[in-house]
Amino acid sequence: MTATINLSTQPGTTPRAAQAGAWRRWTLGGLVALALLTGGYALVEAQVGGSRGIAPTASSADIEVGGIEVDIRAETGEQARQQAWEEVPRRAWEKAGGPAISDNQLSGMVAAIVIEQERIGPKRYVATLGVTFDRQRAGQFLGRGAVERSSAPMLVMPVTVSAGVYTVFEVRNPWQRAWARFNPGTSRIDYVRPSGAGGDSLLLNYGQAGRRSRAWWRTTLDQYGAADVLIPMARLDHQFPGGPITGSFTARYGPDSRVLDSFELTADGPDELPAMLAQAVRRMNEIFESALEEGKLQPDPTLRVGGSGEVDPALARLIEIGRAIRARDQAEAERRATAERDAREVDQPQVQPTQAPAVVNSFVVQFATPNAAAFDAALSGVRQAGGVRGLAVTSTAIGGTSVMRVSYGGELSALAAALRARGFTVREGAEALSIAR
Repeated sequence: MTATINLSTQPGTTPRAAQAGAWRRWTLGGLVALALLTGGYALVEAQVGGSRGIAPTASSADIEVGGIEVDIRAETGEQARQQAWEEVPRRAWEKAGGPAISDNQLSGMVAAIVIEQERIGPKRYVATLGVTFDRQRAGQFLGRGAVERSSAPMLVMPVTVSAGVYTVFEVRNPWQRAWARFNPGTSRIDYVRPSGAGGDSLLLNYGQAGRRSRAWWRTTLDQYGAADVLIPMARLDHQFPGGPITGSFTARYGPDSRVLDSFELTADGPDELPAMLAQAVRRMNEIFESALEEGKLQPDPTLRVGGSGEVDPALARLIEIGRAIRARDQAEAERRATAERDAREVDQPQVQPTQAPAVVNSFVVQFATPNAAAFDAALSGVRQAGGVRGLAVTSTAIGGTSVMRVSYGGELSALAAALRARGFTVREGAEALSIAR
């Protein structure tokens, strides 16, 4: 008995019409898929593109004196401004504690006038200004020699909390702008200030600020050439639109986000916010410098990795202690197994083989990293395998498969056996391994 299959979609539909309908459905499906792919690409592009970066200002070792308020009246606003700019260097010099000098000497020391905030009216000029004095010329009078930076490079992640939203570099914000305008030339802290452009907004976010994984932090700090991280947090509370703003500031540092100090400032309105944040940045710098003098602002030893890729000795010691605690219940069984092995080998002749010097080879090892904990566990397990001389992570993919390059004193098969002894499931390939737990 032969069965006949009708290719038409409906009774009475010709094969040509059915083929045309199928072609239309295929074309529609392709257009939908293309639209989804294009939308996904646009979403990723939107996460790293746009005008989100604020480049830091140039750092200099000149002497800066800020926060000088002026209120000048004249026939025109421009004349009032000119009078204020002529008056503010003398007031800044007195504020810095300089001795009595002539106006000509003083004008020769002024490198720049910094406008912190200004308002110009028809016959009035109200502003908050600062003056930058040339250090080579003014240093002999003010008694300030060259500033020596004594801190390690510190990555700065300014976190803003406003209306329940935590941001770092995702969007331009006043707290980020205040740190970009800060001149750390005379500070003892060696600040590393990202601009927030490109991939900074993806890598340096509030989630990273709360992360505890040392492997993640080592990778991040290495990309910016920093030894540790500083996290100045600013919580801005607006009483009502256009009204006073209360700022709660907390100075934190390190991958564990340890608190150094905190303080509060108040701005009368949005126009006063930049001045308040600039003052907060200066207070933050003073807190960090005080912590450095007290010996608190030292790079976390668990973030240091030797040139061979070995774990810092302090962290290695903690790992060994934890491993000893976990293995305590198995100690008795291991001793019995050792005793039985010694009993079997007691009558066998002991042959001392001649050991040839091991050749150090480099192998690629892929390892599954569904989360950050699995990433750390895999790195720790491979480092502790016998014969491993060092490793370096070449690709990190949390939620997927990461890649490392392992320096091993032996052949690939011996490395696979050493990793199996550490509890890994190993698959061997051409000069490469794939491991999982």
